[in-house]
Amino acid sequence: METSTKRVIPSLSNLPRPLYNRHESLAPGSWTEEHSHPWCQLSYAASGVLGVRTPAGDYVAPPRFAVWIPPDLPHQVVNRRQTEMRSLYVTPAAATALPAECCVLEISPLVRELIRRIGELPVEYDEAGPAGRLVAVLLDELASLRQASFRLPLPKDRRAVMICALLQEHPEDGRSLAEWATQAGASERTLARLFVKETGLGFGEWRQRLRMLLSLDALEAGEGIAAVALAHGYESTSAFIAAFRSIFGLTPGELRARSAA
Repeated sequence: METSTKRVIPSLSNLPRPLYNRHESLAPGSWTEEHSHPWCQLSYAASGVLGVRTPAGDYVAPPRFAVWIPPDLPHQVVNRRQTEMRSLYVTPAAATALPAECCVLEISPLVRELIRRIGELPVEYDEAGPAGRLVAVLLDELASLRQASFRLPLPKDRRAVMICALLQEHPEDGRSLAEWATQAGASERTLARLFVKETGLGFGEWRQRLRMLLSLDALEAGEGIAAVALAHGYESTSAFIAAFRSIFGLTPGELRARSAA
């Protein structure tokens, strides 16, 4: 990451209403310290790509997607390139129908417009009036959204963590697990077992998912698919597209079309 900007976490002791809205323009390389709060959070990428890191894994939201974060979950929000983020803080009492686990939600056109409209409301909106009813509709719609597979589980063993950190900086690195084992000071068999036990994925599957998630930034920035494929360890564009579809259920071009819609 070429630049790094530490963001200040808003100081709130409680929410003034069941839903509190914030809009931020995030410079490339922005990040927050790990933190938690007693309310839920929806981090929506109006443009750019948002990343949320939790102890259990990384969650990535390209445009028109959002990361849902339950209360009291330690997390960091990061972005590699310029990103427009809308954050909705929701009291647990108002979010009982929403997921209990962190996840990525695919934002529908209706929810997108509701988020935009609610962004225009005063902080202390009238809960009993039209504004309160609008918020209630948004919460109902959020509960019906489809979850997307933009998640990367993370291991905890220090040897596997070292490998993951290096691959996140250099996703094009094609070394085999046996070669990584030599550097990590563990046997290939031990590492293979660690990845399956701690992430639920074999090493090859984990690396493929990492590459696909990291490629979202470059694709959103408009870089050519062939160049993106090469930068993320694929010599063949067709192989990259096939891997992308196998994980996300759509091609890079189809994802771009949704983002631009």
